[in-house]
Order: sequence, then structure tokens, then C-alpha cells
Amino acid sequence: MSSAGQIVGFPGVDRTLGYTPGVGAERIGENLAFINWTVLTGLAVGSFAAVVLARLRTDATRGFLAFTAACSVVLGALAFASDQALPATLAGSPVVLDATFDVPRRIALGAFVVLSGAYTVALIRRHRAPVIAGAALASAAAILVCGALGWGGGSFGAVPLLLQLVVLAVATGGVFAAMILGHWYLVTPKLPEAPLILIARSLLVVVGFQILLFGVWVATGAGPAGVAPFGVLIGQWALFVWLRLIVGLVFPFVVSWAALRTARTRSMESATGLLYINVGSIAAGTILAAGLYFGAGLLV
Repeated sequence: MSSAGQIVGFPGVDRTLGYTPGVGAERIGENLAFINWTVLTGLAVGSFAAVVLARLRTDATRGFLAFTAACSVVLGALAFASDQALPATLAGSPVVLDATFDVPRRIALGAFVVLSGAYTVALIRRHRAPVIAGAALASAAAILVCGALGWGGGSFGAVPLLLQLVVLAVATGGVFAAMILGHWYLVTPKLPEAPLILIARSLLVVVGFQILLFGVWVATGAGPAGVAPFGVLIGQWALFVWLRLIVGLVFPFVVSWAALRTARTRSMESATGLLYINVGSIAAGTILAAGLYFGAGLLV
């Protein structure tokens, strides 16, 4: 120990507070490419899944379905482009990358873009096309599986990472689709409320499940970093972990509940406004979750 209150060999690490000022944000910033991939892929995959759900379970309009599906195609293409620029290593992170799954992941991404594009055309032509929808969802699942296998540090670590990637995609893409649907009610007031209620209820369940997962991850110290149980709640990453919980999980859960209640009473303007807020908060939570995993090896 140095007399200045720092740990020898680790400049800037305060022995009293137990964290390195500014290192957390810097580490997250160094791995923005993977954060960008997570957000884009989540938006593409989750919004497409919401389209398929709405198509099969509700009387959602063709315009909403086709427009949202087209958005997932564009987002998928952006995710495919971002995948080509992912670095081979993660700066200062305990996450070890396995390049074996890079090509399969990119093939799955390309297949998703093509198949979701084909499904969009089918929607425009008023076809149900369940086979195309199923194939697109299968390719979406393959993207996340390959991502988990390549970035999970082995099959044992890939399972929790896959679960995390799935719920992040469903929440991020689902709230995006819900926001678009809410906007549809503003221009077509006579639409039945069932589609928005279904998506809003599904979103509430997913965010609630994320809160449960957060508790499991924190209690077990999950992730490649190998921290002690509840250790992430203190130390250099604590600020980001608490922001993930409060801004990215608890707040969206409350807003999702309010959006569902207002949708049930056909207060569609209020529901849409709440969903706009939720897009920002859930996206922020996804960015924090991805940054903490790729920057620090923490699952939260």
C-alpha cells in the first residue's frame, strides 16, 4: 500500500472506496461496438418477434405489421454491417472471444435479413406465410445462440448469456414495436385495443422477468468476471449496476404497467406517450447491461 491511500501497482484505485474513478465508463466506451451490436440485433429480432405474435394472435392492421417488419429488416441489415466491424478482442475485459462462431453468426444474420424481408413482402400481399415467419425466427435464434457461444467463455457460460441476450432482444424490440403500434392508434382511432394490450402485457411480463434475472445474476455473481455474490452492488461498477436496476428495469416495469392500464381504457394517447418513455429507458437498460457484460464481464 502507498501512503497516499492507493493500492500499489493500480494507480487511481482508492483503497477506502474500493473503486477506480472513471475506469468503468472508459471500459464501457472501449467496447461500444459490441454494445451497438446488442442494441441493433435486439431491436431487429425483438420487433420481428412482436410482429409475428401480433399477426398470429390479434387483428393488427396490415400497415402496422408490414411497417414494423420492414423496420426489423433495416435494423437487421445495420446489425449485419456492425457485425463485420466487431474487434477480435475486448479491451481490458475478462470476456474471452471465440472466433469460431463469427461466420455462423454472420450467416444467421444475413439469413434473418433475407427471410424477414420476404415475410414483409408476404404481409404486404396479405399472406400469412407461417413457414417464412418460422424460418426467420429460427435464424434469429441462431444469431443469439452463436453470439452466446462465441462470447460466453465456453458452453457453461453460454447458457446464462444466451438467456440474457434473449430477454434483452425481446424487451428492446418489443417496446419498439409497441411504440409503433401506439402511434398507429393515433392515426386510426377505431382500431381494436387487443393488439396493444397483448404487446403491452407481454412487455410487462418480460421486464418483470428481467428484474427476477437481475436478482439471480447479482446473488450468484454470474458472468466471466467471477465476482462474489452481491459484489457488483459495490465497487467501481456499482453506479452502472444500480442505474441498470433503477433506470433500465424498475422504472420501465412501472411505466409498462401504466401503459397497459391506459391501453385497457382506450386512452391511446397516454399509452403511446408512456411507450415513448419506455423506449428510451429500456434501450438505456440494454446499453448498460451490454456495457457491463462486455466491459466488465458482469451479467446484470
